[in-house]
Amino acid sequence: MEASYTAFTVKCSVQKKSSSVSRNFYHFNIPLSSSFKPILGSLPQIPLQIDVPKTLTSFTAKILDAFVDSVFEFIDHPLLPSQSNFAPVEQLEEAMLMTDIEGDVPHDFPEGVYVRNGPNPLFGGLKTAKSIFGRSSHVWVEGEGMLHALYFKKASDGNWTVIYKNRYVETETYKLEKQRNKPSFLPAIGGDSLAILSAYLLNWLRFGKVNKYISNTNVFEHSGKFYSIAENHIPQEIDIITLKTLRNWDINGAGDRPFISHPKKAPGTGELIIMGVSPTKPFATLGIISDDGKKLIHKVDIKLNRCSLCHEIGITQRFNVIMDFPLTLDLNRLMRGGPLIEYNKKGYARIGVMPRYGDANSIQWFEVKPNCTFHIINSFEDAHEVVVWGCRALGSVVPRVDPSLNPFEAFSRCYEWRLNLQSGEVNERDLGGTKVLNMDFPTINANFIGIKNRYGYTQVVDPEATYSAGVPKYGGLAKLYFEKACMDLSTNNKQHEEPIKVEYHMFEKNVFCTGASFVLKSDGVEEDDGWIITFIHNEDTDISQAHIIDTRKFSGDAVAKITIPLRVPYGFHGAFMPVSLEA
Repeated sequence: MEASYTAFTVKCSVQKKSSSVSRNFYHFNIPLSSSFKPILGSLPQIPLQIDVPKTLTSFTAKILDAFVDSVFEFIDHPLLPSQSNFAPVEQLEEAMLMTDIEGDVPHDFPEGVYVRNGPNPLFGGLKTAKSIFGRSSHVWVEGEGMLHALYFKKASDGNWTVIYKNRYVETETYKLEKQRNKPSFLPAIGGDSLAILSAYLLNWLRFGKVNKYISNTNVFEHSGKFYSIAENHIPQEIDIITLKTLRNWDINGAGDRPFISHPKKAPGTGELIIMGVSPTKPFATLGIISDDGKKLIHKVDIKLNRCSLCHEIGITQRFNVIMDFPLTLDLNRLMRGGPLIEYNKKGYARIGVMPRYGDANSIQWFEVKPNCTFHIINSFEDAHEVVVWGCRALGSVVPRVDPSLNPFEAFSRCYEWRLNLQSGEVNERDLGGTKVLNMDFPTINANFIGIKNRYGYTQVVDPEATYSAGVPKYGGLAKLYFEKACMDLSTNNKQHEEPIKVEYHMFEKNVFCTGASFVLKSDGVEEDDGWIITFIHNEDTDISQAHIIDTRKFSGDAVAKITIPLRVPYGFHGAFMPVSLEA
């Protein structure tokens, strides 16, 4: 059998049974409102949805390029040894056959594609631009999106073929810089306010966009098609087999603003619930896309008073759940010399419950304790309450990890909000008690999104490694048993105080995971009949693998460890797409 494969053909029969839409992180794009019209996107990114002025001649463009080349100096971010696996890798010319597999891919593992998105900056790494205006810098969540995929094909004799491939997501700005063969967009998120403002203006004058389109955060499926996404732009449709970028998904012209990275399929209808956030009014809009992906059938301004950097939306069978928390993007603050992105731990925080096809006037708002929550584990209805489970922190890792905070403040823990739609009261609590470790990047059995579930899975933060690197690292996985604390809640309020059971699957020292996703067994019956699949990297050996872990023997060793013959950098969200493959 040849050691490399260049293609698969696919019967794109997405199995609704496990249409796993995974959940990870943030990006932004900024437009120049009258003068700056920002649009939020890949957490520290900001593109602008305005065409380059028609009066801008090629001669003027050359003058602007010459000005940038002479005034601005691009400097690579230096990488600490603890940051080595955040460095980019080259795109493969051909797919690769995986031959080093310890253990066995389970016989009832489904055919399909495990794909993980993540930043892979062009031209060597993230940049700082230094000039007479000061410095502006990329932040750690930036970098062009690269998809890393493992293809699982089962032969008639039961043997598995596993193929690895990676590929850049080719947004318009990726193609532009690739064609120019040099860094061209000035960093426009972190740094001195004057330098950021000059970066916005010069990027807009030269390219018609104030920041790059990153598409590096998540991958999701809708109506049999697959998309790469980050918050600073509309999604890009991709060919799940070749990983080729096909087109921007503008919902037949109706999609005029970015999506958050975690749209959700509504239980029962299959409609896709989306949100788009902007640093100019309207700060947030909510939309509903038809189950066939062809129409935007509902769109409303939810009339927020600020640009909350919302990364995810929750859904139940009847409601949309909106998080309005005090991590904000504020152009006026930037103009006054303050940071573009800031977390205000004393600012107000609230959760809104909105009927599926409601508007701003129909939202019931619940004031909650100030916090930063990027990821919702799940949300569902329980009698007169809407229950929201999320990964809640008292600080924010964006735009950077704050070394002055202790782990309890800096990193997220599993948390519950119970919102009583009749009384307007809120009950909130830490689900795990004081002994549970910090965790984030949740995943669940996708068949239970929006309805009550018993199990969840997260990546476990390694605080020491995170503080050393200055960016989050995850040294293990956790399985959450919600039923221990949540059974019969309607009749026994005291159980609200009980911590839930948590089981751990921890890696060896200096081994970290990324992109963990739940995979339902092909014949699975119970909610937790399945596996967690994740990429891991051993920083001592510099070896990357994919691990498949039995969720019913969670603390045991992985049932299969697939060694990747090249390094897979840390990234964000992963998803398993159950599709039928033909070699």
